[in-house]
Amino acid sequence: MDKENFIKIMKQKLKENKIDLTDKQIELFYLYLMTLNDWNTKINLTAIKNEKDIIVKHFIDSIAFKDKIEGNRIIDIGSGAGFPGIPLKILMPEKDITLIDSVNKKVMFMNNVIQLLDLKKIESLHVRAEDLAYDKNYREKYDIAVSRAVANMSTLVEYMLPFVKIGGKCICLKGPNCNNEIEDSKKAIKILGGKIEEIIPYQVEDNERFLVIIKKVLSTEQTYPRKQGKPLKEPIK
Repeated sequence: MDKENFIKIMKQKLKENKIDLTDKQIELFYLYLMTLNDWNTKINLTAIKNEKDIIVKHFIDSIAFKDKIEGNRIIDIGSGAGFPGIPLKILMPEKDITLIDSVNKKVMFMNNVIQLLDLKKIESLHVRAEDLAYDKNYREKYDIAVSRAVANMSTLVEYMLPFVKIGGKCICLKGPNCNNEIEDSKKAIKILGGKIEEIIPYQVEDNERFLVIIKKVLSTEQTYPRKQGKPLKEPIK
């Protein structure tokens, strides 16, 4: 996609979703797209290859919930190709953002994007959430934890809540038909010190999406998260 066409589509989608970006920020998204396209020919970063779909389903979807971001320090769990953390950093350059993923090639890609876009106050770490959550520099230090398309809710909250300080929030981006998943996660959320605050339906074009917002009301017990693989194989029920 040439730059002029990208800018036209991006501005249209931003307007539809009531998001304001400067011309410089839009240029950063274009560079992000070009880098993603280049790396996608070598490693599988995202199943979505169509450039317009990337704009809508990755870029816009990652920043459509901007009004729910409170506080300064954000952690993105299972960032993959950098969604939603890198789009949030482009939108909110003042925020302090940590990206984590267990796949090193994806972390290498994110570090490449961070360098190319000259982004500041952002780090990308090759680490599992189950391990990093026991580092005192990260445990219960974040205002917001975000995650998108990583795991079912019962597993996901065990990854996320240990990073969030009391009073902070988890923002889980989920697709359609997630009602049963949310219901099944309520016990895990309570055990881990959280409480569902809001479930917000929204649309990105024809894509039905949900924001599940969980407030951290109590400190998470030191026994959580459990060791590697346990939250995925044996979710709290």
